Amino acid sequence: MASTPGELTVRSGRVKHARRLATRAFRTDRREFLAEGPQAVREALASPGTTLEVFATAAATDQHTDLVEAARQAQVEWHVVTDDVVEAIADTVQPQGVVARCAMLDRPLEVLLDRSPTFVVVCADIRDPGNAGAVIRCADAAGADGVVLVGDSVDPYNPKSVRATVGSIFHLPLVIERDTAGALLALQEAGFQVLAADGGGDVGLFDDSLDLSAPTAWLMGNEAWGLPAATRDLADAVVSVPIYGRAESLNLATAAAVCLYATARARHDD
Repeated sequence: MASTPGELTVRSGRVKHARRLATRAFRTDRREFLAEGPQAVREALASPGTTLEVFATAAATDQHTDLVEAARQAQVEWHVVTDDVVEAIADTVQPQGVVARCAMLDRPLEVLLDRSPTFVVVCADIRDPGNAGAVIRCADAAGADGVVLVGDSVDPYNPKSVRATVGSIFHLPLVIERDTAGALLALQEAGFQVLAADGGGDVGLFDDSLDLSAPTAWLMGNEAWGLPAATRDLADAVVSVPIYGRAESLNLATAAAVCLYATARARHDD
């Protein structure tokens, strides 16, 4: 399934198509995105039906024979290309030599709920792609059943976001939903307690009154202004992460990690 080196150039239609996936509008229109680097490509190839094609330099092809074999078994075309082609497609200044064009993974919320999840994280209006990717990675590591991005959140298929997931974007269900209130109501109707993480919460994360072994949806707010009052009021409880030192607050990714792992511990202790 590998092409001849040099067969594709920066002017080739396939390469131009891949380059255009740098823009959100084109990604959304084509329902495609790019996964860059050997780890992301490895996870993409392990997700059936996700990888559409791979572009790799000759050096990367020689180095990552396991990926070439995975592509062959998945019947995914592997294009051996020159360095300038990968540089044109990749988002990083010093690309790692391999990029996959992938089909988008998100599904409607009802599809996630049909799987009877009991542990999800909801990101409301988060804007930083690195944070979005970090939360997805954290959710994967903590054993969450899915990630829901609501409101005006950043595109999780942004190249920076995909890189920050380090392949976790291929591991767990992803939902993108504009209607924040509707998504939270649907989760509550499915039996979830919605817990808003907020520094001014009236319940502490480690309070005995908080039952994190119950079906839980963590609601995380914007990096700069947190959760608007109207959104916070939709939660069943507002939970604060205690700060024992002199730090003014925790950043989004760190707060998410603490909350998700507290939940993971409660679930696995039962």
